[in-house]
Amino acid sequence: MIRYADERDMETVQQHDHYISKAELENAVRAKRVLVMYQNDCFVGWLRYNLFWDEIPFMNMLYFLEPYRGKGYGTRLTAFWEKDMAGSGYEMVLTSTLSNEQAQFFYRKNGYADCGSLLMPGMPLEIIMRKSLQ
Repeated sequence: MIRYADERDMETVQQHDHYISKAELENAVRAKRVLVMYQNDCFVGWLRYNLFWDEIPFMNMLYFLEPYRGKGYGTRLTAFWEKDMAGSGYEMVLTSTLSNEQAQFFYRKNGYADCGSLLMPGMPLEIIMRKSLQ
């Protein structure tokens, strides 16, 4: 089951998502910018997004607990989000991944194309990726 997170999910997501403060996670949940996925009532993972330039959905986090990786859950959750974004009138979505992470291959396999990069001091190259929803 995939649905937008609500207060029932806060503790579970916060326990695993160490990249966002509790206050910001609460804001994201209230804004309906966190999707959660469950399989047989077990928490599988989540997707968190925001709006780049206040107008383009940007997936900040796609994460699955270890036992659920490589089983198609990421493709299902991403497709659900993309369909919802298209239904809301958005024409494209964005995400990013570090150049030393395997996630770049997942995104390319799922229709994302490189469209830029960001290089921060002392960090690997951040690859910006886009996907048209048309």
